[in-house]
Amino acid sequence: MATLLEMVTEIVAAHASTTSLSKEELVAELADVYKALSALEKGEDIVTGGADEAVAAPAISRKKAFGKDKIVCMLCGKEMKTLARHLKTSHDMKPGEYRKQFDIPRDQPLAARNYSESRRQMAIDRGLGENLAKARAAKGKGKAKAKKQA
Repeated sequence: MATLLEMVTEIVAAHASTTSLSKEELVAELADVYKALSALEKGEDIVTGGADEAVAAPAISRKKAFGKDKIVCMLCGKEMKTLARHLKTSHDMKPGEYRKQFDIPRDQPLAARNYSESRRQMAIDRGLGENLAKARAAKGKGKAKAKKQA
């Protein structure tokens, strides 16, 4: 049977092979996995402890989490441009749950301001709004013709 330390090493190595981690994140993950496995070995409940710690202390304040060029996850402290995908893959959480947990208003986007603005400008440059309006108008005319024929 493998020792606890060997199991921790294998688990973290498997995760690190598919995900890029900084040195600090790697050390933190080693500690977290070791703590979880040792709690399991002792028969303790590990889910409750982890969830309470996450709720009790956000990784960063709400004011600092939403920047111009990046948004920081208040659960783990990772920086990114958009948060929705990270919440789903890393924390198995929906944006609404995240907003509720940290009391984030619905009008606060979960994306960096510059990223949202660049995507908006790209859509304008490509004429996506105009194309959508034309498609909606054509769809409306098609429905009107179908009603007249029926």
